[in-house]
Amino acid sequence: MPLNFKPNKMSISFQKLFFAIATVIAIFAILILARTILIPLGFALLISFILYPLAKKLEIWGINKMFAAFLSMLAMILIIGGGIFFFLSQITNLPNELSDFQDKIMGLLRDIIVYINNHFDLETDLEQDYIIEQLKEWFKNVAFPVAENTFYTTTSFLAGLLATIVYTFLLLIYRTGLTSAFIKFSPVDKREIALNMFKKVQKVGQKYLSGMILLIIILGLANSIGLWIIGVDSPFLFGFLAAAMSIIPYVGTTLGASIPVLYAFMSHDSLWIPFAVALLFWAIQLIESNFLSPKVVGSSLQINALAAILSLLIGASVWGIAGMILFLPFVAMLKVICEEFESLKPIALLIGSQEDDNKEKKEKSIQSSFVKIKNKISKLNIKPKK
Repeated sequence: MPLNFKPNKMSISFQKLFFAIATVIAIFAILILARTILIPLGFALLISFILYPLAKKLEIWGINKMFAAFLSMLAMILIIGGGIFFFLSQITNLPNELSDFQDKIMGLLRDIIVYINNHFDLETDLEQDYIIEQLKEWFKNVAFPVAENTFYTTTSFLAGLLATIVYTFLLLIYRTGLTSAFIKFSPVDKREIALNMFKKVQKVGQKYLSGMILLIIILGLANSIGLWIIGVDSPFLFGFLAAAMSIIPYVGTTLGASIPVLYAFMSHDSLWIPFAVALLFWAIQLIESNFLSPKVVGSSLQINALAAILSLLIGASVWGIAGMILFLPFVAMLKVICEEFESLKPIALLIGSQEDDNKEKKEKSIQSSFVKIKNKISKLNIKPKK
């Protein structure tokens, strides 16, 4: 009598699914509601990762931990302050084309409106003076809300900057106690693994931020030299400003290129100058996307393009521009954490890049090859019986 075997079927736990969805919703709610605290803390965490080796070196030289953290912060503030001073000095040296920005924009809009009206007969007897008056009225109505929004944004930025400096200083001082506290959440026999995991997370953040700084320097020099050859005023200002925007993944380089292109359009009557600037940034972005970023920054992240794009979009929707900057390295850190837990390894596989998986397989194959060679050598070295 034939036996009827029922194949095993996959089952799903709705209770676990509910808790997983509720956890994700709770995490997003916390990220949105506590953004004023978490955004400066996120930047402080990345900055503390890159300042940690300097602070540790100063402590080895016999300097007090608090004073070593202060000197590390002071060095960072001096470097950033020098960059800000350089940008301000370049801005003050700009010619008077910026004062004519409104007139040039209104003239361009006037010509466009007149051209459309002449070809499509939208309205008869349309005078240019009337268009200018309407455009001035529109600029006047828009100017106050923009100024108010700018004041609010500047105030929020300064408050966040101050909070970031304080958080970074505290993280450098209390890093040992914080690490020990997080490690003690793990079982006693797993604490060494937890410590290695935190070291890996720190290295990911440090490599990412140091790689981004190196990338900004390379792009800034390339942009500045290209703009200087084309003949744009203040090439180092616009070159390094565009390079600094590259810290926003995928879209930062394009946004940074629009500023010098717009300035070239305002300051030169010929259209060849802005066209040459746009062509320059297109070529540099092509090199940066295909060669520089994968080598300088991509090796520290080891996440696939889908995870990078999703982190960019989710970060923008949750924290705005700050989220676009922070979520990408945080996803790479999440991958490192998920690799250490058996139940979270599928998430690490979803985030990880195919190159990382191939590298792991290659290392395993090399290791197995060495084991086979070692076994063969040990068999050849068997001593004969006396």
